[in-house]
Amino acid sequence: MSAEGSGALSNNGQIVVSGLTKQYRNVRAVDNLSFVVEPGRVTGFLGPNGAGKTTTLRMVLNLVSPTSGTATISGHRYADVAEPLKLVGAILEASAAHKGRTARNHLRCVAAVGGFPTSRVDEVLELVGLTTAAKRKFRGYSLGMKQRLGIAQALLGNPQVLILDEPANGLDPEGIRWMRGLLQGLAQQGRTVLVSSHLLSEMEILADDVVIIAAGKLVTQGPMESIVGQGTTQAAVRVRTPNIQELVAAVREAGGAINPGSNGAHLVTGLDAPAVGKLALQSGVELHELVAEKPDLEHVFLELTQGRAAIR
Repeated sequence: MSAEGSGALSNNGQIVVSGLTKQYRNVRAVDNLSFVVEPGRVTGFLGPNGAGKTTTLRMVLNLVSPTSGTATISGHRYADVAEPLKLVGAILEASAAHKGRTARNHLRCVAAVGGFPTSRVDEVLELVGLTTAAKRKFRGYSLGMKQRLGIAQALLGNPQVLILDEPANGLDPEGIRWMRGLLQGLAQQGRTVLVSSHLLSEMEILADDVVIIAAGKLVTQGPMESIVGQGTTQAAVRVRTPNIQELVAAVREAGGAINPGSNGAHLVTGLDAPAVGKLALQSGVELHELVAEKPDLEHVFLELTQGRAAIR
């Protein structure tokens, strides 16, 4: 069987973007962009508004023709895959359906077009938590329910690859937690999961790898831990004490540094939290707060993308 004809089992699901460029008259939306998305991992695709994320995803799915460069999934252009819905499930916006059609009937229509068994419809409805709302008409769906329906549609073909643009839009905290578990579970099965989102705190929890772009160009890519470590913000220990002078002396004697923070707290650098706690105990210093603070994705993202124009 050819690679294209074997659908979702055709290859390893790797996404390779190489030198991808898209020029719209005087605007270069994507500029010589290259990155790789590996199977078995959740990859966060991040960038400021206007960075070129959606344009890139549309080029990967052959919805937009690149000016130059290539994008392949499992070694093939998406347009050349014989059964694309069995290879890739995608959401580029909240699910669209006929307002008077129920969720179940909408998915049945999509299943018929894709050649999927109707039994798969109820399977994905249960998977996304819409079984009890399956007979409700689309016009009565909230944005969060539409997002769940979109995910159900993307999963109909049991695809090897998922490409999702802002899938958490409209979801409440419980829904976001559910989606996180679903996507991480799919990645653990060996699937490729590429997620574009502005929810940086959620992406830090969800993603294994990160690709950050700005003004259509690659800023950085790599494992989450590596990306978070790229910022200039140092790890610190936040402390509060009524005996600040004694603690300052003890910290400096131990080779650390301590400086005023916000709201009456102080920040210790050069020592970890257990070391600061031990110093306080040995010095008879009363501590009201002792918290280890680490650089997070939001700080690093803002630092790396600051001053990069969205449109050139």
